[in-house]
Amino acid sequence: MPTPETLFESPWLGLYRIGHWDFVRRPHSDAAVGILAVTPENEIILVEQFRIPLQRRVIELPAGIVGDEPEFAGESIAETAKRELLEETGYRAGEMDLLAISPTSSGMSSEYIHLFQAKSLARETQGGGTHSEDIQVHHIPLSQLHTWLNHRQAEGVAVDFRIFASLWIAGITGA
Repeated sequence: MPTPETLFESPWLGLYRIGHWDFVRRPHSDAAVGILAVTPENEIILVEQFRIPLQRRVIELPAGIVGDEPEFAGESIAETAKRELLEETGYRAGEMDLLAISPTSSGMSSEYIHLFQAKSLARETQGGGTHSEDIQVHHIPLSQLHTWLNHRQAEGVAVDFRIFASLWIAGITGA
């Protein structure tokens, strides 16, 4: 791979160019995690937060960046998924099974997302993220997911497609 030309760098993001193509990269990580978590009561656990680039609230799978903070340097991708699930939703996963690895936005970013399915869930806290995050946790019965998400979209909330992709990959029906 040719050496990219640096156009701009901050502590959190860099803008680079190779040939005629500009793209972004995180300085500390090229990996993110997304976690499909379904409770024994057949409820999917989703998070909602305001996303500055979109200027709107977004409903997503619990997720996070691998190795984005010094105290988590060297943490495995599966450990990151477990930690992010606990931080954002309050659930600890006994198992974390890899579902898929995919570029997040291959025309714009070098980042890959690792989608996991959390199993053997145990609720420990209310979740909500770290002190710098304002995350709302939702427990939605799988049988009501499409209706609930359609209603939220009608209210102007964006919905991340990875919710549906992860359910399909995991072979979970009823949603």
